Amino acid sequence: MATAVSTRFQANSRPAVPLEHGAVPWLLAVALVTAGPHVEHLPWWLSLLVAVTLLWRAWLWRQHRRLPPRWALSLLVLGMIGAIGWQFRTLFGKDAGVALLVVFMALKPLEMNSRRDAMVVVMLGYFLLLTHYLYSQGIATGLWLLSATTLLTAALIRLHGGPQPIAAVARHAGLLLAQALPFMLILYLLFPRVSGPLWGLPQDAHSGLSGLSEQMAPGSISRLIQSGAIAFRSRFAGELPEKADLYWRGPVFDDYDGLTWRARALPGKPPPAPKVEGIGQAHAYTSILEAHNRRWLLALDVPTSLPADSSLAPTLEALAREPVRARARFSFVSSVDYLANVSEAPAILQQALTLPPRSNPRSRALAAEWASRPPEKIAEAALAMFRNQNFYYTLQAPLLGTNAMDEFLFETRRGFCEHYASAFVFLMRAAGVPARVVAGYQGGEINPVDGYLTVRQSDAHAWSEIWLAGRGWVRFDPTAAVAPSRIDQGIVAALPVGETLPIVIRLDSDWLRQLRNRWEATNNAWNQWVLGYNPQRQREVLSRFGWREPDWRGMTASLAALCGVALLIVTLWTLPRRRMVEPILAAWQKYCAQLERRGIARAEWEGPRDFADRVARERPDLAALTSQAAGYYADLRYGPHSRNAADTLRQLQQCRHRLPPRRRKQA
Repeated sequence: MATAVSTRFQANSRPAVPLEHGAVPWLLAVALVTAGPHVEHLPWWLSLLVAVTLLWRAWLWRQHRRLPPRWALSLLVLGMIGAIGWQFRTLFGKDAGVALLVVFMALKPLEMNSRRDAMVVVMLGYFLLLTHYLYSQGIATGLWLLSATTLLTAALIRLHGGPQPIAAVARHAGLLLAQALPFMLILYLLFPRVSGPLWGLPQDAHSGLSGLSEQMAPGSISRLIQSGAIAFRSRFAGELPEKADLYWRGPVFDDYDGLTWRARALPGKPPPAPKVEGIGQAHAYTSILEAHNRRWLLALDVPTSLPADSSLAPTLEALAREPVRARARFSFVSSVDYLANVSEAPAILQQALTLPPRSNPRSRALAAEWASRPPEKIAEAALAMFRNQNFYYTLQAPLLGTNAMDEFLFETRRGFCEHYASAFVFLMRAAGVPARVVAGYQGGEINPVDGYLTVRQSDAHAWSEIWLAGRGWVRFDPTAAVAPSRIDQGIVAALPVGETLPIVIRLDSDWLRQLRNRWEATNNAWNQWVLGYNPQRQREVLSRFGWREPDWRGMTASLAALCGVALLIVTLWTLPRRRMVEPILAAWQKYCAQLERRGIARAEWEGPRDFADRVARERPDLAALTSQAAGYYADLRYGPHSRNAADTLRQLQQCRHRLPPRRRKQA
């Protein structure tokens, strides 16, 4: 009696189940697959330490060596945490937090002795998968995470189901994920959406965004040209404007300190709202703008109709209410022929004439020679100088000194669009003509697969504006005078052979270009229908199903109803399998009941193979028969379907009758 009570107490105290030796490679694969892609974002030394740690654990498993003591692991953890704090100067935020999770994933296998430890590795793997979306939300990332989720689920099956063929484990994991697919689709369509980015952190979520800056100095745009990343895509409702008219307006710079151009807010009363009059054809279009953490919306110059929650600045750029921190859609109407601010505020005109004192005397002297001419003639004289003299369009411009304009106009004569726009505006102001620099993008390339005009960071450009009486602000692009092919054909045609440009825009193979177009069109669809499935897009989709005004109450009720239907369908699908499982489970429970009468009680949490191992330790005379019964049960319950299942079930049922008689108690 005492022995039976002791055995029952030990069974119910839930001791740690030892980790099976064959399950360790699955868990190391989980650690590698979930943490490996973060190598791109981690310091090299941390990636090396993680790799060495995982290789060390694999070697210990291979050689059947003991794991390191706890005190050594504690020192290793403290050392890595300190190193991460030193590297990132904090233990909080996106990068430091991800680094800590990767370190924990690498170190946990070094103390992995029990199934409970293995479960921690798997759960940490599921959580670590989510962090990949903090860096990339593309199709490739989604496919990788789907594969990793399958591996994690397979590791759980292998962990609790014992040794099985890899194909059987993978098939079981795939089946479980397939059963979850209907619920995923229902949640995707009907779960009430929130505005703003889902994957972001408040402190450093937008630190890696690229694009135009709030200031412009020699070399700033030429550095941006090196990127082939997409800035935005636009789709026109009607005819596409001429390529020479595709000027996408960004920040306007009207303050110059001798080297850098900046936008300056005028003191005192804000200027009146700008007045724009479109001339000729209006172009309606929708732009999908990539996140750039700035307010400007990069509308076609110049917009006459703006999206909600945006405004037209006094300097004519379209501005959102908040910085664009997530990919967003905006609809505009623009006119490429226009009259803008024919009556301009005196403060703006005065700012557009300001120059730093006592700088660039040679440029000032040249402008003074033109000052007696009408403003249009002054602009034509400057453009003729750029066109007819030995000026060169290049990304490899020499550095400029204190009198940057003099050095550029009279000595180096080599520069990019920001050099020519800056020099043109300086000459105009020195001659008494209000002028300013405009930065943005010029051109774009139609993707024939989806019909979107793709504008890349390599299309970044700077041009000039001067104010003319009776006409308002008029665009002048001095780059077109030096390299007209830049405007007509794009950046590749304008630069000399040998200048460095991204491979993605230098493609000269038709099949590679077609492959790029198809990939970018697929990404665009992914961005719009998956990542960009916001409240507005959700309303558009539901309206196609006849739901005119969906609200969160109706969507929640529909969500619950459809999930219930999906659950019912899955249940009906699994019932035949359940009916097959019931006699198998009954046969195993009867066998275990017979063992309990012999003093060995199986705990509810014990799997068949773990229970057989314990029986072998406590009752060696029953080891062979129990191992055989547990094998039959595991094959029938967790293995693949077999034609011999009925014979195996009969063998499991016979195991109960083959048990030796119970021992009689001693008097």
